[in-house]
Amino acid sequence: MVRRMAPTQHEALMAINRRNFIAGASALAFGGIAIRAYSQIPVSGISEVEAYGELVADKSALLDLPKGFWYQVISQYGETMSDGLKVGDRADGMGCFSLGDGRVALVRNHELKIDNGDTGPFSAVDATKLKSYDRLIGGNTLPGGTSTIIYDMRSRRRLNEFQSLAGTIRNCAGGVTPWGSWLTCEEDVTSAGAKVGRDHGFVFEVPARARGLVEPVPLRALGRFNHEAAAVDPRTGIVYLTEDREDSLFYRFLPNTRGELAKGGRLQAMVMAETKANPDLRNWTSTGISTGAWKRVTWIDLDGVDSANDDLRKRGARGGAALFARGEGTWWGKGEAYFCATSGGAKKLGQIFRYRPMPEGSGWIQNFVESKSEAEFNYGDNLTVTPHGHLIVCEDQYTDVVRNHLRGVTPEGRTYVFARLHAQTEMAGACFSPDGSTMFVNVYSPTKTLAITGPWRRFNNTALI
Repeated sequence: MVRRMAPTQHEALMAINRRNFIAGASALAFGGIAIRAYSQIPVSGISEVEAYGELVADKSALLDLPKGFWYQVISQYGETMSDGLKVGDRADGMGCFSLGDGRVALVRNHELKIDNGDTGPFSAVDATKLKSYDRLIGGNTLPGGTSTIIYDMRSRRRLNEFQSLAGTIRNCAGGVTPWGSWLTCEEDVTSAGAKVGRDHGFVFEVPARARGLVEPVPLRALGRFNHEAAAVDPRTGIVYLTEDREDSLFYRFLPNTRGELAKGGRLQAMVMAETKANPDLRNWTSTGISTGAWKRVTWIDLDGVDSANDDLRKRGARGGAALFARGEGTWWGKGEAYFCATSGGAKKLGQIFRYRPMPEGSGWIQNFVESKSEAEFNYGDNLTVTPHGHLIVCEDQYTDVVRNHLRGVTPEGRTYVFARLHAQTEMAGACFSPDGSTMFVNVYSPTKTLAITGPWRRFNNTALI
């Protein structure tokens, strides 16, 4: 059941424009040694803006980057971690946190299913005695969860690595919190008794300063559904949540106590403030929202948010909630959230939405980017807001032979190619170090976590097409 909140009166939003994602330009320091050698053979890439220039072929045939950028592999699948467990496969969403003294913690998801135990961290050990959320009935700990890397920015060395959450399923994306934790989201709604002992489909919280397996507490009030990612408004502590379904909703969670999500709160879904407005923002058969347009939105309360019937989105839609095509990565910018709808748009190649809250509780949604061709943008998944005022989006193409990219998006909504992956998999979990000098990103499978450094401020905004 849903309850519609009466929209408050508010004057028309004035002069919304494509301003910078964050205030000012950060002073970005370039540091680090060249770990992967590049040839000087240019590799063609199609961009709306010149950006960082042509891509240069990677001699290791993993990741092509613009001239002056380099990557370092800091962790990879199958390596033995500090706790004696193995680095699991299918590295997905990730967050970066400062620990002081030049050290950062990378909390990394592993999107491992129930039957992926052979590629998980416990493949060679009996993990039934370890702290975990759930286990196979009569079997080992479920392989999903998070691992944490402690990395020294000054020496460019991995200092420590360990499993930090165990016993979950398909930890896809998540989000960083202002209070120093990672919200990791299960993209699975398996119920107890179906091979496993407990219900799934929840968000879990992993403190960045944890030094081992954390107590796995499902945040039930944030809903039980095919979770994808989360973004937290640092001003209010409100959590915005995406859902990976073809008929997904965009949610927000209003906590009873800021920063203490386990104490409960209200889960809501976005609706159009104008009752006659088209709530189908997927744009598949009709235009619910044109590219660049802003629409006024409000929110409805949702009941029975931890339902076992996987019907939260359907009940929300009956109450007027707006529809999105596979909501995926989301990140908080300056006063607004950005999120991908992977198969949205008239061409079903993907959209990027932008949500700006208003003080009285309503807000505005913009169709910021809608791809018109594969060369512009092809199935965006994880994304991050960069310290230099752009978006970086990880593509996840659904083709027999994939050539996924890291796509940049300028504050004006123009796209460019930043990197091209040669492995037949996706990139995921892009995030920046607090000083802005390094972008960390995962190669999904086999897992590799990369640190990318380079002249981030050397950006040319000249239009090409």
